Amino acid sequence: MRVLDISGVQIELEKKGASRYSKVSYPQGYGIYTEIKTGNYIFDFDLNGEIKYITGRGEDWPHPQEWLKRTKGNDWMYYFSGGYSDIFDCIGEYYLPCFNYPTNTLWTRDPFADKGVQRAMQAWKELPGFLRENGMDSSRESQEAINRISSLGPGEVWKNALKLFSLLEGRVSVLPPDCRHVDYDCIPVVISDGCLYNCKFCSVKSNMDFRIRSRQEINTQIENLRKFYSMDLKNYCAVFLGMHDALNCPRELLEYSALQAYERLELDKSYLRGESLYLFGSVDSFLTAQEEVFSMFEALPCYTYINLGLESADQATLDNLGKPVQADKVRDAFFRMQDINKKYKNMEVTANFLMDLDFSRQHWDALFELIREGLNYYYHKGTVYLSPLRTNRKREQIHKFKEIKKRSRLPLYLYLIQRL
Repeated sequence: MRVLDISGVQIELEKKGASRYSKVSYPQGYGIYTEIKTGNYIFDFDLNGEIKYITGRGEDWPHPQEWLKRTKGNDWMYYFSGGYSDIFDCIGEYYLPCFNYPTNTLWTRDPFADKGVQRAMQAWKELPGFLRENGMDSSRESQEAINRISSLGPGEVWKNALKLFSLLEGRVSVLPPDCRHVDYDCIPVVISDGCLYNCKFCSVKSNMDFRIRSRQEINTQIENLRKFYSMDLKNYCAVFLGMHDALNCPRELLEYSALQAYERLELDKSYLRGESLYLFGSVDSFLTAQEEVFSMFEALPCYTYINLGLESADQATLDNLGKPVQADKVRDAFFRMQDINKKYKNMEVTANFLMDLDFSRQHWDALFELIREGLNYYYHKGTVYLSPLRTNRKREQIHKFKEIKKRSRLPLYLYLIQRL
């Protein structure tokens, strides 16, 4: 670690943040990064030189405990701290991510219209020019870091995002809600395309029939990802096996992909601990999966989260949603989820249900039969996420969610759709 002072701007190279993700109510830097402090802002850059976080220190910054984050897909999120306990009860985190793209959030807040946030973004855009003009230093290591940062302005980081989409053969339109445990900082490895159902209600579907990618395609992708993340690999301890129903792949391919990603992306060498694997599953892929599939996940050198799209246990609601699944299968999948979570310690299966104030009473009764009457006591595993189908009547929906949460015997949170 070395701290430089360039015309009153402090640059700290290879600053070490937290080495494990945790639930905290303040801006927390994770991994190893370069921090640049100016009079009004703190800019954090990953080891490849791309901007990742911005925190304001001036009077025009909305709140000292709030910050901006940029993803590898070049999206910006603002972490809002208002009403800590209320937000934590709703989403399981102490902050509310506000996105710069449409999603299913029930909170009305647009921090990107705030003048202080806009000035922070502009300050980052001007920073590369300042570094190029003033960043001469005798240390080769320092100069290399400054050169990386100064060469990656807004246009360049967008080109890098496009490169990521290209090597994945498309953008990751949604990440599993369990990725919140690593602040959605996971490397995507796409092993299948499309899904089994292409449900009418779904806003993130690809409209593609389900297709399994070959081992050669996966090998090439992982190698390209290794080169893409480059020096910043040491700041990742999680992998998302995409896309929408990776669980429908054969056990051999799941195991091969998981181990190849773990080893070649060097998760075991990451500065961040708590290696984890995330994937989606469907009702049918989960029910048809043999026990050896879950035994395989249990034996992996990382913790596995499988998120299931169940949506509703009421047949009329499923039909109206255009989800071609029988309600009895949804119930079977829910109770198998409980069995798997009890049996295996190195994995957790979670579930999504849809939420809408216009749903019939039968939908809610069927949900309570599962998350309340169907369980004998409270379980700490098997989180259920409620995903708002529409974002109208926001306060009423939040109130409805809180009523459901009080009665649930499983951890229950809102699902905020987040892409990469």
